[in-house]
Amino acid sequence: MDNFKSIREKTYAIEQAFLSPYAAKSKDTRGRQREEEPCEMRTDYQRDRDRIIYSKAFIRLKNKTQVFFSPEGDHYVTRLTHTLDVSQIARSLARALSLNEDLTEAIALGHDLGHTPFGHSGERILNKLSPTGFKHNEQSVRVVDVLEKDGKGLNLTFEVRDGILNHKKQLKPATLEGKCVNIADRIAYINHDLNDAIRAGILKLEDVPAHIREVLGSTSRERINTAVSSVYANSAGKAEVELGSDVLEASDELRAFMFERVYLTKFARGEEEKAERMISALYDYFTSHPQDLPPTFIKLAGSYPVEQVVCDYISSMTDRYAIYIFNKIFVPRGWTFVDEVN
Repeated sequence: MDNFKSIREKTYAIEQAFLSPYAAKSKDTRGRQREEEPCEMRTDYQRDRDRIIYSKAFIRLKNKTQVFFSPEGDHYVTRLTHTLDVSQIARSLARALSLNEDLTEAIALGHDLGHTPFGHSGERILNKLSPTGFKHNEQSVRVVDVLEKDGKGLNLTFEVRDGILNHKKQLKPATLEGKCVNIADRIAYINHDLNDAIRAGILKLEDVPAHIREVLGSTSRERINTAVSSVYANSAGKAEVELGSDVLEASDELRAFMFERVYLTKFARGEEEKAERMISALYDYFTSHPQDLPPTFIKLAGSYPVEQVVCDYISSMTDRYAIYIFNKIFVPRGWTFVDEVN
């Protein structure tokens, strides 16, 4: 046991010796909501990462939409591959800035656990339906605090929970590791959504304004390298993680271009209308028939408003499971007729 404990202590010593003075050291965590005995080998941030990877919500990400609903091709980005992309970029930023990679990875892997089926369309629909609103970053924290492990939650550290909650652009994480994920999320989704749009034939690379390509690059590798290099050049040795003004401006322009040419197109809106009808029907049904919810969610309904629990259930669904439940409830099943001739 003492040998195992020395592994954790060795990690503490390595962090103290080699990480930036602005990094979040594992030994200095603000702790968990419920106290636990420390692991003999792993730091708290390493334990959080492992808990997230083995959670049911993480496994479901593989069948949740990123941008294109249920794409037929094998190489379109899903919510899981987006999460892995964010993790890789965020860890690259953390490594370059001598920040805590374990904390960064845990935040990145958990940042989208609360995302809905059908991507941001599903989020907008639940936000419109629920009297308390719906935001996927807040739902991700609810997943790790309440929904996982049959209502017990994962009991993650403050720093991981804070980074998950504040991974959206306009929010401010408490740690620089959280800021790495905040920026990496933007780098990742703009980059791979552009690749998917080109793969789907919605765009050509030449459609992207030339000055954006000149600043960011014309390939995935170039755009990611540009962003990571920009963060390093503007953040090394500082208590900040930020893009340079030229790269930030070009990235914001690319994001606006993607909204105009991909996210808000007639095709995308047409699919969102279908998703809205489906999710709205499920929401209305389960708020009127909470007894038909799965047992875990029925139990939660004793402690939380039924509308919130229905949002919990629907947001936990994968795309194909939402379609399955919709069909099960609303689509008539065929009869098997007895042969009356004989």
